Amino acid sequence: MPLSRGVVAAGHPATAEAGAWALREGGNAVDAAVAAVAASIVAESPLTGLGAGGHMLVHRPGGETVLLDFFVAAPGLAGTERRSDLVPVEVDFGDAIQIFNIGAASCGVPGVPSGLEEAARSHGTMALADLVGPGARLAREGVELNRQQGYLLKILAPILAREAEGEAIYAPEGRVLETGERIAFPELAETLERLGAEGCEPFYRGDIAAAMSRDVVDSGGTLAAEDLAAYETITREPVRASFAGRDILTNPPPSSGGLLIAYALELLDEVGEFDAVTLVGVMRQAQEARTREFLAGLYEDGYGTRFLADRLGSTTHITAVDSDGGCASVTCSNGTGSGLYVEGTGIHVNNMLGETDLNPLGFHSTQAGRRLPSMMSPTVVLRDGRLELGLGSGGSNRIRSAITQVLVRTLGEGLDLAAAIAAPRVHFEEGAVQSEPGVDPGALERLAAEGYEVIRWHEPNLFFGGVHAVAAGEDGTLTGAGDPRRGGAVARA
Repeated sequence: MPLSRGVVAAGHPATAEAGAWALREGGNAVDAAVAAVAASIVAESPLTGLGAGGHMLVHRPGGETVLLDFFVAAPGLAGTERRSDLVPVEVDFGDAIQIFNIGAASCGVPGVPSGLEEAARSHGTMALADLVGPGARLAREGVELNRQQGYLLKILAPILAREAEGEAIYAPEGRVLETGERIAFPELAETLERLGAEGCEPFYRGDIAAAMSRDVVDSGGTLAAEDLAAYETITREPVRASFAGRDILTNPPPSSGGLLIAYALELLDEVGEFDAVTLVGVMRQAQEARTREFLAGLYEDGYGTRFLADRLGSTTHITAVDSDGGCASVTCSNGTGSGLYVEGTGIHVNNMLGETDLNPLGFHSTQAGRRLPSMMSPTVVLRDGRLELGLGSGGSNRIRSAITQVLVRTLGEGLDLAAAIAAPRVHFEEGAVQSEPGVDPGALERLAAEGYEVIRWHEPNLFFGGVHAVAAGEDGTLTGAGDPRRGGAVARA
């Protein structure tokens, strides 16, 4: 059905509704995305926050598409000595266990405050103070934990409630809060309001920056005042690929996820087959392309174009589309969080220096001041220059496989958006094929016969990502779909 203002797809009803509110107030897709991110910091707190980083892909009809890079940067500009080690913590997803590394040594330079201010200033139409309002109110009044957030608290409790500040929020009575209970963030409410009133200055050169640096360095990390003061959001040109007669625009280097998605889609477009065996083969080629030379090249000008030409001759996501066909696709992540909180602010600092997926050459190997090579891949699909689809995903290294498969299902196989997102997924990594129930058993048998280790999951899981997307029809109809694996929700303005 035609919509007067637009649609927002996100990982929580309160997140999506905050974005829809901005659209109803007359804001554009970027305003909606900023408001939704601010709300997600509260409603989806285990996965994102003001201590996190992210990327926003902004598309305006008839205009250019740009990528705002506000992902986490490596600290170390001050030469601060690291006095603590990464602390490994096992997170049990049910059918797989993943190790995340936390503690002060895992804390990188956060980008979300800078990114939200820059997005609102350069591409929005509403005041930042207004856009953070729904999130601040949600933080002060509290939000009821739904099933998905209750599950996240359960599996991430050893990190979220590791320190007294986190325990006071997530386990206030000596036990972790459960689904149906209410959680509030009074200090975070004040911090969000400061962001709205003063912009990001306090977070990078003011008292919040000083407190963050002090708390991390005193605990043995390297996040110094100089690292925060040097941080800024960077505008980049998206990487482009072709698939099923469309132009796919996604996150460019130094992020690695978008480039690997583009590579996989170009390969699939050449083959023209999309069964599980073909998908895993392409995923393997993309994984094998992630060499030491690839990772070094991410920081070279024009590397994305050269890479494709040479070969082809937790996390949250929000997608907002307005009535003009503008789109803001934004992915933010705190990793699992470091377990360190900035005193008096409610800010949980990221653990990106301890995320294995972001440090393939070894921990603490990224040059100080450089962005870490994220898998985040906010993406838009254009057909003859017109927006057809905006999407993205959370899910660590599974981001690229989740987005690729949703694009294949919608553009290559013609499934409607909700069905494409709900369809069972596979993921290849470290020689193993992870498979959700519903994948063709014959294809899995062929993969096993070819020597792959095939791990069959008993039910769909957020391990396989969380794609939230909005499709735009030729007649102006907007259709949103959220990923049930990550509590997906859609709000219409």
